[in-house]
Parts: sequence; structure tokens; C-alpha cells
Amino acid sequence: MAGSVHESKNIPRQRVGGAVDAAPGHRAAVLVVGAGPTGLLLASELQRRGVPCHLIDARSAPMHWDRATVVHPRSLQIFESLGLVDQFLKAGCKQSSIKLYSGGQALGTLELAGCGSIYGFNLGVSEEVTESILTGYLQQQGGEVHRGSRLVGLTQHPGGAAAEIEREGNIDKLDAKWVVGCDGIHSPTRELSGIAFEGHEIAKPWAVFDAGVQGWTDTHEANFYFLETLPVIFTALPDKRFRVYLRPSSEDSDLVTDATAILQRYVPGALFVDVENPTRFQCDTKVAAKFRFGCVFLAGDAAHLCSPAEGHGMNCGLQDAFNLAWKLALVHQGVAGSALLDSYEAERRPVAEGITKSGDATEQAQTMTGVVERTARDQNIRAMLADAKSRHHEIVAKAELNVDYAHSPIVAGDADNFLAAGFRLPDTFAVQPPDARPCGLHHLAHCTGHTLMLLAGPSANAAAFAALYAALQKSAEASPVFEAAVAAGNHRELPAGMTRLDPATAKLLGVDGITLLVVRPDNYIGLRADANHLASLARYRTLLHAST
Repeated sequence: MAGSVHESKNIPRQRVGGAVDAAPGHRAAVLVVGAGPTGLLLASELQRRGVPCHLIDARSAPMHWDRATVVHPRSLQIFESLGLVDQFLKAGCKQSSIKLYSGGQALGTLELAGCGSIYGFNLGVSEEVTESILTGYLQQQGGEVHRGSRLVGLTQHPGGAAAEIEREGNIDKLDAKWVVGCDGIHSPTRELSGIAFEGHEIAKPWAVFDAGVQGWTDTHEANFYFLETLPVIFTALPDKRFRVYLRPSSEDSDLVTDATAILQRYVPGALFVDVENPTRFQCDTKVAAKFRFGCVFLAGDAAHLCSPAEGHGMNCGLQDAFNLAWKLALVHQGVAGSALLDSYEAERRPVAEGITKSGDATEQAQTMTGVVERTARDQNIRAMLADAKSRHHEIVAKAELNVDYAHSPIVAGDADNFLAAGFRLPDTFAVQPPDARPCGLHHLAHCTGHTLMLLAGPSANAAAFAALYAALQKSAEASPVFEAAVAAGNHRELPAGMTRLDPATAKLLGVDGITLLVVRPDNYIGLRADANHLASLARYRTLLHAST
């Protein structure tokens, strides 16, 4: 465990790769407040990019259990890019489908294999396991969690902010260029910054417990929604257990008895066994009025709260962290202007507003009690499941693969129906590198920096393609923003050693001639240029370099 941030301890600690973990009394580039999944991922990514970072958490030790359990496909894509996905897959349980029931009957099933990712499933893994894996990753980057440290004061000044941190009865001071509050619903960072938290309390409380089910006859690789007047949700966990979420029948009802009444309607004689962690909790729907205020940023539950029914809370926080880390790093390194940081709120706050609205709609649908409205709801669900387009839209939304930044101030370029600027680079398209097994196109862009990706379609001019690729390689070598230049194509006159792009993939991506993609570190397309490639790249570079 780390010591407190006393000014008398003035020895910075070096990490592999050159970053410095801010020692007590020193100025940190970034103070991260809160060591849940969002804070751990953010601190790890800052460390990986060589940004001095100080991570504090008010708890003296990690939580032994926490109720979040569903890791969505988009989060698995993030973990893959960090080299962590195998650890998660080993620790968790695949949830390949979502099964919906009401009135004692099956309404239908959403098969997550159709989400558009190689991870065609949610992963059931308890949040404390997620935190453990991310803590190990942070330590690999040379970082640590300074526990038992509570933010009690925060004053902004022209160079950043002065933070007061309480630890073991002492008030220690740390100066930081930026402060990121990942410190939850009662965020001291948000409150000390005077940022409003706008929304409402969800009227009906929730409860949760873990258990096995004796007499269970269905799969253990699914989530089950029993939309009765007392709704119950089963989310699969490893070892054939479930995390059971429910709306209690009263303030002092027995939670297992409540859930058993619903369970036995569908599986007569079934019983919950080995029950653990029965807990009641209250939820809110809220979004911070600002995600950035001067040098202070908010992420995760400090920035947004939503119904747990769709499992978006933790996953949305992970995407917040993945979005913000590379931007802070570029500005810290002086290769991008501070205006780049405004794009964090521009990109992430609309996502938060979307999941809170969706959560409220789900809350309303789940808690209906009238026969007429419940019948109409069930008919609407059946109609959605029967319509291929509506069903796909629902699956993609649940997987959090429907997020795009097309209206972001830092994306630019030519339009395309499938892969325009602001859209995520899919992980489902295979390429064939020379002398290697097929891999995903997205693997070519797994970098800490931006990737210049040049794609050649069937009508590409081979000589022009080769000359442009050579120019892009020089740009990558000379620029601290562009880490790598890669190329792929399916034109028969391209060099034999070129990574091969499947013709069907080129067609789906809208690549006929030569297309340049600038892939951001979060695997979103920052620029798409189908012509005037170098001029377009120069304009994109200006977007990143712009200063306030």
C-alpha cells in the first residue's frame, strides 16, 4: 500500500517506460479520484502513455463484493486492445442470449451473436473481479492505488488545481494539472467543483443476491428477464450461479421468498441454494451538468447514474476512461492543444443522456402493474423480436456497440453509410497479413497512438497507393500523434507482401479506390478520406493541434 501524500516525502518513483508516479507532495499531471473500474482503467491508460498519475481511493481496501456483473461486448473490445480480454474470459461466464418472459410465458430471445462483434455475448463477472484484473494491469504499468485517501478540498488555479487529501487524520496537499473524479454517486470531486447532478431518484428500490438454483433446467449462459408485477432478473455467473436482481414486494420482505415466487412460476419446485450477499439498494437517474469544468473532469458514476436493468453503468464508465485517457496524454505531451479536451464532454455526455433515458424507459416497462398496459407492453416486445431490423437495433444497443461520435468536433472527412468518421472500426473483418494467420482489421490499429490505415479497393491505382503509403510512413515516423502506418488491399497489382483485404470486406467498408482512415487510440475513426488524402490528413492534424 502507498503512504500518504505528506510533503516531507519528496522522492518520485520511476516506472518502466519513463512515466513518474506522483510521489506525496509533488505535482501530478493527473489526480484520479476513485479506484473503481473507471478510475483504475483511466489511471492505467495514463501510466501506459507516460503521464504522471496519482490515484486515490477513500476505501482502505478493495470491496470484497460489488453488485455490477455484466461486461458488454464493447468493454471486451477495450480489454482486448489492452491485452486483458483472456483474463476476463477465463474469470467470467458467457451470457450468449437474453430471454424475456411475462405472464408465465416466453416472449422471445435476443441472441447476442448478432451484435456485430467477435464478442457475441455479454460476460458475467462480478465487479470486484473486474477491479482485481484492472488493479493488476495498473501495477504492470508502474501505478498503484493510494488507499484510505479522501479528497476534502479542491481549488482551481491558472496551472491546475490544489487538492487537499485526508489520510489517517492528516491533511496532505497535492497539486495537479488535471483532476478526474471517478468517485461515484456522492462524488467529492463533483461537489467540491460545484457541478450540478441533474435528474431524479428511481421510485422503486432494487435488491440483489447471488445463488445457485436447485432444479434449474435451462442454460446457464444467458440472462433471464421475468417481467412479472414483481420483476426478477437472472444474470449468469461462473460455477452455474446467478446474480438475482429483483424489486422487493415490501420494505421488510424476505428477498429470497420474493424471488422464489417468480422462479417457481416458470420452474416448478426450483429453489435458491447457497444464497450470498442479499442487499437492497436505491438507484437514481442523473447526469452531471458538465463533464468538464476548467481542469476538472467527471467520469463513471460521478458523471452519470442510470437504472441497473440494462447493465450500462459500469460499462459506460469504462468507455469514459478509454475516451479521456489518450486525450489527456496528447495535451500533457504538448502535441495537441487543450481544446482537444473539450471533445470529451462533446462525445461522452450524449452517451450518458442516452443510457439514462433508455434506463428510465426500461424502468417504466418493468414496473407496469395494470393488465391492459402489461398486455400492450408484451405485444410490443413480441413485435420487436419478430422484426429483424428492430431486433438487431436492440441487440446492438444492449452490447453498447451503437455509440458513434459522428457529431464530434474532432472528427472529419468523407461520408459513408457504414464507416464514416466518428464510427468505431469493427472487429469482425478479417485480413491476411503476409506470412501470418488471418487476424481482425482492428488488430492493425491496437496502438497507444493514432494509426494511419490505408486501404485499397479493386479500382485503386497501385503506383499511387504505394507512393501514398510511403508518405504516410514518413508522417508516422515524424509525428508524435501518429504511431503507425499500416496498409491493406485486395487489388491484384499490389505488392505480394501486402496485407490482404477480403473483397467482400472492401465492398462493405465502401472502399473502391484508395481510402485513408485515421484510427484513434479508442478504435474510433477520426478521419476518413477517399480522395485528397494528404490534404485531409493535414486538416485533421490541425483539429488535434488547435488550442483554446
